[in-house]
Amino acid sequence: MVKTNAMRMLDRAKVEYTAREYEVDEQDLSGSHAADMMGADHGSVFKTLVLKGEKMGYLVCCIPVDGELDLKKVAKAAGDKKVEMIPMKDLQNITGYIRGGCSPIGMKKQFPTFFDESARFHSEIVVSGGLRGQQIVISPLALIDFVKGRFASLVQN
Repeated sequence: MVKTNAMRMLDRAKVEYTAREYEVDEQDLSGSHAADMMGADHGSVFKTLVLKGEKMGYLVCCIPVDGELDLKKVAKAAGDKKVEMIPMKDLQNITGYIRGGCSPIGMKKQFPTFFDESARFHSEIVVSGGLRGQQIVISPLALIDFVKGRFASLVQN
């Protein structure tokens, strides 16, 4: 098990979590695949998406792996008129992370972070540990507190 930067940050802050590993399939970097490989409920596994708002700048959304982001809901939650996904080619430069290994913890900068409100109904959620194949199982409340995030309605119905 590789100790990622995200895990070291949680360790330093004495935030409880469990690290989980799974076998990466380079042909399928989806969060659904990660959930299947770990035998986890898809509703408790969250993917990390990075967007840019007209006024707010960069922001982070964590939604269930099978969910579709609703850009209007995200804009409303962020207090912005319009938001859009960043181009995948810009992800590493902006966050320090690559596709399939983007964690809401430990990006180059702390961006405003929103978690789909469904996270509050789980005692634990799973997010990327910052490397492909590395996941963090953590209390959603502890994670939100750590990243100074907030809950919002983010997915399409």
